[in-house]
Order: sequence, then C-alpha cells, then structure tokens
Amino acid sequence: MFGCLVAGRLVQTDAVQVASDKFVFNLPDYQNVNHVVIFMLGTVPFPAGMGGAVYFSFPDAVSGGQIWQLLGFITNEKPSAIFRISGLKAAEGGHNPFSMMASSSSSSSSSAAQVGVSVEALDQLAQQTPVSSAAVSTMDSFLQFTQKMLDSLYNYASSFAVSQAQMTPNPTETFIPSSCILKWYENFQRRMTQNPNFWKS
Repeated sequence: MFGCLVAGRLVQTDAVQVASDKFVFNLPDYQNVNHVVIFMLGTVPFPAGMGGAVYFSFPDAVSGGQIWQLLGFITNEKPSAIFRISGLKAAEGGHNPFSMMASSSSSSSSSAAQVGVSVEALDQLAQQTPVSSAAVSTMDSFLQFTQKMLDSLYNYASSFAVSQAQMTPNPTETFIPSSCILKWYENFQRRMTQNPNFWKS
C-alpha cells in the first residue's frame, strides 16, 4: 500500500504491518538521511474519509526509547509527500499511535529509525500539527531564488552599460539595449506573481 524513498537507496515497499491500520518502515543509518519520501503505491487507496498520518521515530540517547514525531499526511488526493528529517529535535516528540507498540516494532540497532504510517480519519488528521522542521519549503524558496536570479542578471548586465556616445564599433560584439533586459525582467516578475508555475508550460 505504501512506499518509502531515501535518495541514494532502493525504494522500500516492505512496510511491516504492526496493526490493522499501522505500517512501519525501518530506516537504517538515519543520521545520514536528510529527506524521506512517503507515497502510496497506487494499488490500494485509503478508504473514503481516511488518510495516513506519517510519523518518524529515532532512538533517544537519554532514555534509550524511541521518540515519535508527526511529519505530515498523505491522502488519496495527495498520495505522496517529502519530509525533512535531518535536524529534528528530541524535545519535539509527543503523543502518537505507535508508542504502545514500540517494543514489538522497534529495531535493535541504535542507528536505526522508523517511518510509520497510521491510517486515520481525515477529520483527525486536520486537527494534528506536524513538527515544523519537517516541512520542506517549496514555492516560497523557489520564488525567492527566482527573484534573486532576476536581480543578479539585471545588475550584472547593467554593470556593462554604456551610452551610445561611449560605444565603439566592434564587429565581433552584439549589443542589446538595456531597455530590453529591463522589459524582460519586469514581464518575468509579473508572470511569476500571477502564476509561479507559468514556466512549466
């Protein structure tokens, strides 16, 4: 029903079903993992009105137990999600549906972690708050990058600007009026504001 993907590793589809509505993937050597992708395989959808809460657990250096943290959700409408697990703090653990079965599903290795999917009602999922550091920034960082790139190009090209009187004829050079770059810059910004995905079409 679910798959788990870590960059540089084979896709895992061997989730252990620890309860009728709970599935766990073992994640060895988790200290070297930055992001994890959880996705539905497309063979079995969630029942109507249900979705999957995605949790991450890692060994607590102090107590020796597992710390479980809510990363986010997947649903039939959003069948995959990427989560950042590097930098999660031990203090952010909390109540979770996997803590009761920790002894039966935990790995014996201190360098192993687990990703769990708990099938829950969509109403319940909407009331839960994932740890903030697990969210992967998407459009905001893309828009910021695009703005910085536009600024950089315009500033760089403008640094070579010369007036028509200062121009010396050179048959090997092509000159572009700075007004063209400025017009392109303003059009690109406007289009990004209207639809950040316009460049995909």
